[in-house]
Amino acid sequence: MNYIGSKVRLSQWIKDEITQRVGGALHDKVFCDIFAGTGTIGRVFKKFVKKVISNDIEEYSYILCRNYIQNHEPITNASDLLYELNLLPLREDGFIYKNYCLGSGSGRQYFSDENGKKIDAARNAINDWKAGGKIDNDTYYFLLASLLESADKVANTTSVYGAFLKYLKLSAQKSMNILPSFFELNNNAHEAYQEESNVLIRKIRGDILYLDPPYNERQYGANYHILNTIAKYDNFTPEGKTGMRKYYRSNYCKKQKVLDSFEDLIKNADFKYIFLSYNNEGLMSENEIRQIMQKYGGYDLVKKAHQRYKADNKRAYKADLTLEYLHILYK
Repeated sequence: MNYIGSKVRLSQWIKDEITQRVGGALHDKVFCDIFAGTGTIGRVFKKFVKKVISNDIEEYSYILCRNYIQNHEPITNASDLLYELNLLPLREDGFIYKNYCLGSGSGRQYFSDENGKKIDAARNAINDWKAGGKIDNDTYYFLLASLLESADKVANTTSVYGAFLKYLKLSAQKSMNILPSFFELNNNAHEAYQEESNVLIRKIRGDILYLDPPYNERQYGANYHILNTIAKYDNFTPEGKTGMRKYYRSNYCKKQKVLDSFEDLIKNADFKYIFLSYNNEGLMSENEIRQIMQKYGGYDLVKKAHQRYKADNKRAYKADLTLEYLHILYK
């Protein structure tokens, strides 16, 4: 998934830095990714640590992490279930088609008519299968994650869902094929949460805490509202031209609140090692972060040049580079 703030390209660097700082031995460590997003960093560490604790307040993120992190044993009949979903008759009375496809008269074109109807058919079937006992919780989240990622691949947007395109782009014209969101198999139990980070931090403890909060004022609930709507699949009245739903507003996206929220998180974290991913264009400055973290233990900082997030695939130049910071606290 093309995701704002994604750490896919930085994941090996982050893993290497964390592994080096904690002394190399990870097998007995509890690792927490408390602003998990699509779960990239938790997935990297899952096979190396004793347990991963994953958390994100957004519904779509929880579903992805509930599958990629908490699921760790094989899903029975996964291929057969996906085959069934892909062969379902299209639904013309579903929420996505009625509200986010042009052919329904909604005025919105987040998906082609066919793909909107297919999303509705699959989403209803997954709910029905769960209610009827055909699938268990692990399978439910596996199928939902598979649907979310497959729908995202055919969305008619420039990666985020703040707006749709006037005409269907080539990838959006393709018929959606629901592909499996396979996860790492292992013998360890892991946990996925959907809570406000500053609330959850008071309930958990571990060894390594990784922080990747929002850097700026863009709220993730607005940028990915369609994915939340597919995830929740509830009844509400879409608002405005984009069909927005009410969304959670993080204090980490508010200049007047971010420093207090960050210090509260650090202060209440029962973890020995704390790593914060941030960049040189965030709401908190390098010096502000240092001043807060130094209150609670030994501090260090490493930096790496990184390509700026772009919502399209235009070529990147040196001016498109930003500095990624990894702030380190030995608490």
